[in-house]
Amino acid sequence: MSKGDDTREAVLRVALDQSSHVGLKGITIGGLAEATGLSKSGLFGHFRSKEQLQVDVLGFAADHFTQLVVRPALKAPRGEPRLRALFDRWLGWDGYADYALPGGCVFIAVSTEFDDEPDGPVRNAVVKQQRDLMDVVMTVFRTGIDEGHFRADADPRQFAHDLNGIMHGYSVSARLLKEENAAAMARHAFERLLRDVRA
Repeated sequence: MSKGDDTREAVLRVALDQSSHVGLKGITIGGLAEATGLSKSGLFGHFRSKEQLQVDVLGFAADHFTQLVVRPALKAPRGEPRLRALFDRWLGWDGYADYALPGGCVFIAVSTEFDDEPDGPVRNAVVKQQRDLMDVVMTVFRTGIDEGHFRADADPRQFAHDLNGIMHGYSVSARLLKEENAAAMARHAFERLLRDVRA
């Protein structure tokens, strides 16, 4: 990796941490320059525009989510154990694990930040990442059907939708409401969801 690549990755790491607190719209070239000790012109040379910076931060976040949540979960046995591992890693990503972002799940933050924005590179990247995440959940859920853990007529898309709702609810309870039992309530909801689809 070149020095330029190292610098770019270091900037993206800081930008990702910041965006977990203030959203993608809240990060600025000036703020990053101050936080990293780099010049504004140097940062502009890496990203060319705030919009490109936002898209790159999302890509960086997706890579980290894959590395820290998805890949470890895929090491679990197929079916329900793998789905449980995915849920556990995802729950940790949103706040209490050592790999969590300081402001919680950036994907939940940007999904509300850009939901009513007009189509464009950043919103399109947000939509793609949400769809990709739902595809991961559906794929893992289908392994549970194949293994006989879940009903053959269970709908993977509905399951992914419901699980995503649990994660959004957890984020609000833990981050906004400071509910001490937020994780326990999310786990309880997850268990109810599993009971509904078991074979």
